[in-house]
Amino acid sequence: MTTTLAIGGHGEQADPVGEARAREATLAQFFLGDPQGWKGPEFAHPGGAAGLRAEAEEAGIALYVHAPYVLNVATSNNRIRIPSRKFLQQYLHAAAEVGAAGVVVHGGHVLKADDPETGFDNWRKCVERLEMPVPLLIENTAGGDNAMARRLERVARLWDAVGDAPGGDAVGFCLDTCHAHAGGEELVGLVDRARAITGRIDLVHANDSRDGFDSGADRHANVGAGQLDPQALAEVVRLAGAPVVVETPGGPEGQAQDIAWFREHV
Repeated sequence: MTTTLAIGGHGEQADPVGEARAREATLAQFFLGDPQGWKGPEFAHPGGAAGLRAEAEEAGIALYVHAPYVLNVATSNNRIRIPSRKFLQQYLHAAAEVGAAGVVVHGGHVLKADDPETGFDNWRKCVERLEMPVPLLIENTAGGDNAMARRLERVARLWDAVGDAPGGDAVGFCLDTCHAHAGGEELVGLVDRARAITGRIDLVHANDSRDGFDSGADRHANVGAGQLDPQALAEVVRLAGAPVVVETPGGPEGQAQDIAWFREHV
């Protein structure tokens, strides 16, 4: 059975529409700059933000921006938290310029000696100061005992804090299947458990996991090549009913195979 599933992959930022076409996809996720760097957003598309927006609209391709991995608005370290807030705001505005459907950001973590409540409160303070011209989608993460969003118990505390902030009801949730498995959450029943906490699932990162359950290792694998039951993956996607991004290895060809598999099995 085939579906009209909204699905795509994570690709290069210079030509997201071309990346989507190479995967026979209807959406594209990409960075706006160096994912490991502390520079503000940059538009690599030859036509700049306006050119990319127009091209995507003409092609009917939805765009999602992934914030840099280095951002961490939860930490008590001022030298990281303060620029993280600043850059997250810049990325939200830049994503709006390209017409993106959302900005994905990791939940971050606190320092070893910190009370996790510090991190949740820092998230609340961040959200209450943000302008959100596009949705901010917080993603569950795979590792770290000090993480804000590794297990659903922490996601619940994060959501309570974010919900207390003005505008917090506009914050969405990105569910990553590899991160859930590696973070210690079973896929069976995952969608219902997550939705009971967040009230929503706005995007699914449908990735197999190279490593074992509760390993804490963020290493994606192609569907069927990792530790996850492919049918359980398909069930997560089906029940979530949200757009899907595969962040799996193999470039356009490897991701195209995964996209085709989900279209066939969801």
